[in-house]
Amino acid sequence: MRVGVLTGGGDCPGLNAVIRAVVRKGVKEHGFEFVGFRDGWRGPLEGVTMPLGIEECRGILPRGGTILGSSRTNPFKLDDGVQRIKDNLAATGVDALIAIGGEDTLGVATKLADLGVNVVGVPKTIDNDLSGTDFTFGFDTAVNIATEAIDRLHTTAESHHRVLVVEVMGRHAGWIALHSGIAGGASIVLIPEQPFDIDEVCSLVQRRFGSKYAPILVVSEGAVPRDGTGMTLQSGEVDAFGHVRLGGIGDRLAKEIEDRTGAEARAVVLGHVQRGGTPTAFDRWLATRFGLQAIGAVADGDFGVMVALRGKDIVRVPLAEGTGELKVVSPEEYAEAQVFFG
Repeated sequence: MRVGVLTGGGDCPGLNAVIRAVVRKGVKEHGFEFVGFRDGWRGPLEGVTMPLGIEECRGILPRGGTILGSSRTNPFKLDDGVQRIKDNLAATGVDALIAIGGEDTLGVATKLADLGVNVVGVPKTIDNDLSGTDFTFGFDTAVNIATEAIDRLHTTAESHHRVLVVEVMGRHAGWIALHSGIAGGASIVLIPEQPFDIDEVCSLVQRRFGSKYAPILVVSEGAVPRDGTGMTLQSGEVDAFGHVRLGGIGDRLAKEIEDRTGAEARAVVLGHVQRGGTPTAFDRWLATRFGLQAIGAVADGDFGVMVALRGKDIVRVPLAEGTGELKVVSPEEYAEAQVFFG
């Protein structure tokens, strides 16, 4: 059997660990051949490939990013996209495809599976917002990076009696902000699921100054105020999946806080730092387990599924279940964290 592998969407620590596990087990236990498709769905769409064997996977376990490259290509935006993918899979002799990605990449995989393509999905996103799995790899690394940044910012905030607003990723789900904010001892955490009141935020800032400590705010890029002004956008452009580019809520908050309280406020945008670099041990472990189970599904001929972490076990769930809805922070989970704010 010849198996294709692709990585789509935003890059993520742990992608190379999945590729490595898929190839090593596939070659050693099943005698499969592999072909790497370059740059997400653009690879099978345009027939852009690279060799993918054990030799190509040596030394990639601790590397961030993906040796296959990635993109936000959406073949369903093209009239002949599906047929081109089917034709290129046939031309390269690929019998099955492993797609590693988040909601958009796996959403394409779900539609292709319904159209008869042999696909197995592996969930990836630093946002941890896929409903079919307890955790996605990349999330632990992103949280650790954000937590370290918050730790470092406490001392400079207190030295200058300054408000620091830390903007982290999280378009629709605030998992990174919540986990890193609590772990880093932030004064306030603002997430997309719970619209914020700027007056309440300023009151918490003043309360924190009253305790002789400087406030640290952690805010998801998709957080919105209750006044209905909506998300803060970098531009009005949208990608192939209809997503606008977010960014700027940190600067917006810092200005409002400074204007309303008179305290000096600065924004720190972590941006793509959260995506890059060496994955944590947990993410390497989880990504490796996902890869091993994904190639197991291919060997069993069990297509149209996604591998997922449930408790301590890696299981297979229908692709549609894995991407059906976003997993977001519940009101109860957010309320539980309120005791640490202010």
